Amino acid sequence: MSHDQLDQPLTPAGRLFLQPETNIVVLSSLGTKEPLRVEAIKSVIADSMLAKHPRLSSLLVVDKNGHEYWRKTEIDIDRHVIIRHDLVEGAKDDEDAANIYMADLAVSVPLETDKPLWELHLLTSHKCAVIRVHHALGDGVSFLSFLLAMCRLADDPTKMSVMAPAVDPRGNRGKESIGGMVWRWLKVVWFTMVFVVDFIARVVWVCDETTVVSGGAGVELWPRKLVTARFLIDDMKIVKKSIPQTTINDVLFGVISFGLSKYLDARSSKSLHDGLRLTGLAMVNLRPVPGYQDLVKLMKNKSTGWGNKFGMLLLPTYCYRSGSDPLEYLRRAKAMIDQKKSSLESFFSYKFGYLVMSILGAKYASLLNYRILCNTTFTISNIVGPKEKVMFAGHPVDYIKTTSTSLPHAITMHMISYAGTGYMQILVAKEIIPDPEFLAKCLEDALLEMKEAALATIKSK
Repeated sequence: MSHDQLDQPLTPAGRLFLQPETNIVVLSSLGTKEPLRVEAIKSVIADSMLAKHPRLSSLLVVDKNGHEYWRKTEIDIDRHVIIRHDLVEGAKDDEDAANIYMADLAVSVPLETDKPLWELHLLTSHKCAVIRVHHALGDGVSFLSFLLAMCRLADDPTKMSVMAPAVDPRGNRGKESIGGMVWRWLKVVWFTMVFVVDFIARVVWVCDETTVVSGGAGVELWPRKLVTARFLIDDMKIVKKSIPQTTINDVLFGVISFGLSKYLDARSSKSLHDGLRLTGLAMVNLRPVPGYQDLVKLMKNKSTGWGNKFGMLLLPTYCYRSGSDPLEYLRRAKAMIDQKKSSLESFFSYKFGYLVMSILGAKYASLLNYRILCNTTFTISNIVGPKEKVMFAGHPVDYIKTTSTSLPHAITMHMISYAGTGYMQILVAKEIIPDPEFLAKCLEDALLEMKEAALATIKSK
């Protein structure tokens, strides 16, 4: 059989992520307190599904007409595993070293195309592994599912981590009256129309007001700094209890609104005007089951399986001066996200992108994506990770963190939960936000203040 018959064409999303304006690489780090056993790690990777996985063991090839394809190849583990023994300069500790290293990778040389588009960097002096994978190969859910297929539970190394499906308290309708169904569908139609118009306006001309955290065209090339904000999931659950039918995502978005308000209030030269809108761009997993997936099912299911299955949502945050009620941020976040959930905006953005790709090609689709990025202020993504501690190649994993290469935004926030803690990686353009540590503290303090307010509310009930 010839190469042409074996080659697999790229999906529209895969082609989009190879365009210069939207060329995105996902970066993840795993930290341990034990010295890295390099041969054990190589052995686990060699025995994993990597060699069999059609995407992770394929070269990107471009034919004479400019069409991109995946071509199966043999994996040379030694070319993919990069070992770095020297200390990372200027790092305060091992976690800081991993962040500095990832921030450098976020604006460094692209992945080589003469091998499959992934690498594993082992920082032996800092007991940390950094994984670098091109977004054209798949999305965060795909990569996390793949990574965790290679991990075992720390308490029982014979078992793999199992994901309990997330339950949305608002999705439990029980038996619904005909009037209720009609009202729900009217809301779907109305909110879809409103948000689709807003989405198209963002692509064409509407943009956020310029603030001290605004990025813009060309900012994706600026040097980066990466810090971690930590949130206890138990604290988020306490805040969640203060308002009925609230989700962890609502709490997270309330924290972001409150934290950004705190940062702008402290850092803006002119006083913050109440109700300032900053728009976040969220990537939404469109698979029917939330969280990470069973890898075998993910690879078998063509419609919901491996790859890039996400839509975009525009999430407006409204900033207010200090002194406002912390739980008010949660109420606003919940009301806004409820409206978004009643719309088909994320499906529209996915299908709209697909349509533009089909008619005009990847170049124009990526320019439209780039315009949305330039007209909004920050990126946010949130993935539910394992609830229990896991081991990778016999190393107990202390943390899992993830981020991506740079976008025109001056702030990108990627959160993953792991063993009771939410690790939010905040990647900033350091010339625009020279103090990301303060921004991380504003976000952490926002959750703690919301928790205090929530405890007071719960007690008074």
